[in-house]
Amino acid sequence: MSFKCGIVGLPNVGKSTLFNALTNSNKAQAANFPFCTIDPNVGIVNVPDSRLENLAKISKSKKIIHTTISFVDIAGLVKGASKGEGLGNKFLSHIREVDAVIHMIRCFDSNDIQNVNPTVDPIRDLEIIETEMLLADLESIQKRLEKNNKKNIDKDQIKILQTAMDFINDNKDLTNLKSEFNKKQLNLSGLLSLKPKIYVCNVDEKSIKNGNHYTEAFIEKFGKGNSLIVSADIENQINDLNNDEKKNYMEMIGLKEIGLDMLIQKGYEILELDTFFTSGPEETRAWTIQKNCFAPKAAGEIHTDFEKGFIRAETISYNDFIKNDGWVNSKTNGKMRLEGKEYIVKDGDVLNFRFNT
Repeated sequence: MSFKCGIVGLPNVGKSTLFNALTNSNKAQAANFPFCTIDPNVGIVNVPDSRLENLAKISKSKKIIHTTISFVDIAGLVKGASKGEGLGNKFLSHIREVDAVIHMIRCFDSNDIQNVNPTVDPIRDLEIIETEMLLADLESIQKRLEKNNKKNIDKDQIKILQTAMDFINDNKDLTNLKSEFNKKQLNLSGLLSLKPKIYVCNVDEKSIKNGNHYTEAFIEKFGKGNSLIVSADIENQINDLNNDEKKNYMEMIGLKEIGLDMLIQKGYEILELDTFFTSGPEETRAWTIQKNCFAPKAAGEIHTDFEKGFIRAETISYNDFIKNDGWVNSKTNGKMRLEGKEYIVKDGDVLNFRFNT
């Protein structure tokens, strides 16, 4: 499976610049005027994982295949988007298609880059976006609970939608629904406000190391958990450098990790994802699965026939595979296990599936 993250925010906060940096491309038009992005840009990026190279070296694999993540550059939203302001309805519909939302927040001053509001205020800006998403959810709920539409919805979803509407009307945090309903049911509801969120505080170069008063105020209110400090402009500059130049430049400005790596790590965390590997002479490959995934379901990521005809999974942990120099020695040294249908795949497992066709 590949997961999709949508980059949202007010106009001119750096969404397209970040998208181009993350995807190492110039797909998204980055310009100094509102709504320069109309249709969403989509970029598919390999998920960096040093374990792949180590496995491939031992297995003498002909090729390495990374798992991927998709980034979607969604046009700027404005106050009133849920009512169509700034073509908002169209843009809100694009958010429904992503697995997680990256909120891009402007945390820098500049006389050269337009701001749709008279002042820079990251807390206000986020609240505008989240309010519009909430209003869009309310409208969606009301339509789906109308008599003619209600008959096409199962009882569990009706209960979720009615509870969500009560929460919105009573000004309660919609994420509290997670304590009342299971994750699968909530995902089926399609509510924008329930999508996992990452907050990206976009700063200038001088703030990249320690942040600034904007990021401090934002993190004080929304916490460190899902907040990242990134400079979209710096990320774009880094893409133009070779490996040695990149390393030296990052050391000079005090940047320990590039934005792509931070976003992927945070994306895996909030979406509760793990990675398993297959490795042999032909290829070494990474596969993305949900945490607590049973072995047959993991096998189904490779091919549906693997899940249907699942018998056993030959399983070696990544560390044991490396320490024992591959499949043969791992088996000889008792580090390979045969796991059945109830086995929960762990992050880093190296698997070979036995199945009937």
